[in-house]
Amino acid sequence: MGKISLGKYLFERIHQQNVGTIFGVPGDYNLNLLDKVYEVDGLEWRGNCNELNAAYAVDGYSRVKGFGAFVTTFGVGELSAINGTAGSFSEHVASIHVVGIPAVSSQKNHLLLHHTLGNGDFTVFHKMASMVTHKSSVITEGSTAVAEIDLLIREAIIHSKPVYLAYPANLVEYEVDESLLDTPLDLSLPPNNADAEEEVLNGVIDLISKAKKPVILIDSCCARHNCTPEARQLIELTKFGFAVTPMAKGAKDIFEDHEGYAGVYVGDLSYPDVKEYVESADLILSLGAILSDFNTGSFSYSYATKNVVEFHSDYTKIKAARYPEVQMKPTLQKLLASSALKEALTNFTPVPVKRVPLPLETLGPDADLTQQWFWTKLSSFLQEGDVVISETGTSSFGIIQTDFPKDVLGISQVLWGSIGYSVGAAFGAVVAAEEIDPNKRVLLFVGDGSLQLTVQEISAMARNHKNPYLFVLNNDGYTIERLIHGETATYNDIQPWDHQKLLDTFKADNAETLRVSKVKEAADLFKDEKFAKNDKIRLIEVMLGKMDAPVNLVKQAERSANTNAEN
Repeated sequence: MGKISLGKYLFERIHQQNVGTIFGVPGDYNLNLLDKVYEVDGLEWRGNCNELNAAYAVDGYSRVKGFGAFVTTFGVGELSAINGTAGSFSEHVASIHVVGIPAVSSQKNHLLLHHTLGNGDFTVFHKMASMVTHKSSVITEGSTAVAEIDLLIREAIIHSKPVYLAYPANLVEYEVDESLLDTPLDLSLPPNNADAEEEVLNGVIDLISKAKKPVILIDSCCARHNCTPEARQLIELTKFGFAVTPMAKGAKDIFEDHEGYAGVYVGDLSYPDVKEYVESADLILSLGAILSDFNTGSFSYSYATKNVVEFHSDYTKIKAARYPEVQMKPTLQKLLASSALKEALTNFTPVPVKRVPLPLETLGPDADLTQQWFWTKLSSFLQEGDVVISETGTSSFGIIQTDFPKDVLGISQVLWGSIGYSVGAAFGAVVAAEEIDPNKRVLLFVGDGSLQLTVQEISAMARNHKNPYLFVLNNDGYTIERLIHGETATYNDIQPWDHQKLLDTFKADNAETLRVSKVKEAADLFKDEKFAKNDKIRLIEVMLGKMDAPVNLVKQAERSANTNAEN
């Protein structure tokens, strides 16, 4: 083999990680670099309407495929994206942000270039990015660039976090050996501390041997760090009942039709049967916990036992004892392979899960739609393999009361909670889903208020001929904010839009727009076989009451208001 440009090497390396799309926005410092995307077979460029949406899109893409990449320009572009990158960092989503920056010589001479702060400092934006990425790097010379690129991609994937690469415009054509691509990246985790790992395994097996009613609680980091295969094996091997948190609803490999599934556990905001099942356990095996306020019902976990084992991506905790360098995935693999575990389970009798069907509000066909009815009835429309994106607000709380069929992937941003996230993420998710299976459906649920922040990304969906379902929940403003504070305050109002004309505005060439406001209209739509086929982009405006909200959101809002008022 001969030589290839460093620019092509970068995108070939990204493509090797099962990435088929590069998102982003062109700018003069990255244009020559973007040319190299087209030189990689099987890799496509899909431009976004702005850099923030690009960061959201790569987040959604990565949640479907495991890793993603986007490109922006220096300064103005990368700062527009930084909120989206911070969300990926907060929620453990792997990606690489490539920033086209001025030539090395321009930086050394402190030239007064556009997109700078006018003070000759070319390092300030990298410093900002370093605070919300796992690792960041600025290429300064071609001879070390390959090693920096490989290290960044590896770090992003094994730690499930975003990374940042600043790429000077003058080094795009720098030549490197093409044969370097023949060596795959080493994506293996560093080994656990052997002594600590053995102590953890012995401690966990001892607790299991004594437990009469153990429960496995699956949280989002279990999914983000690719530990759901081990979680599923643990469920099958042990026959323990299990529940998920809001951030883990729709996690890969964790199916809600399983006989051991108890439901979504949100502390005091859980359905009573789920709360009783989890909190009466005498052993909790917690996989990948993120103990944030919205994920725990305002920190209202109330276990009856102190026998709690927390498996995290980089440490394990047994009761009050913490074991650094004992990582979740290899520890679970060792646990599953242990003959001592199988022996400990010899006399275990599973405690049946008594699942109570989610309550469907009884309404007549001509009744106005309600949040309670809509989210429960939505279960009948979902299909195996769907990707469901729910926006911060009523959607992320309402989706908890929707039963997911097998293999439905749920995407939400419960911890970071940036409104408008879901629209950009839906574009990334529908691109990723199509790369896996063109028939895979992607459904977005977003409020009319959140939509106004990032609505232009529907244009990118139309431009790329993608066919998601866009459910716009029209409740006339920021209902989640009204519930917390300012029910009648004008700052929670929005300008009403004509949502029925949005797809025409964006010139979607294969589109359907609908509006439902009555129970019968929504029920009929969910039963319509033609509507169930994702053969066009659809916008469905769902008319709901201004102060109508899922019951758990009403309770959460009360707690949030009280927390905000504390001294």
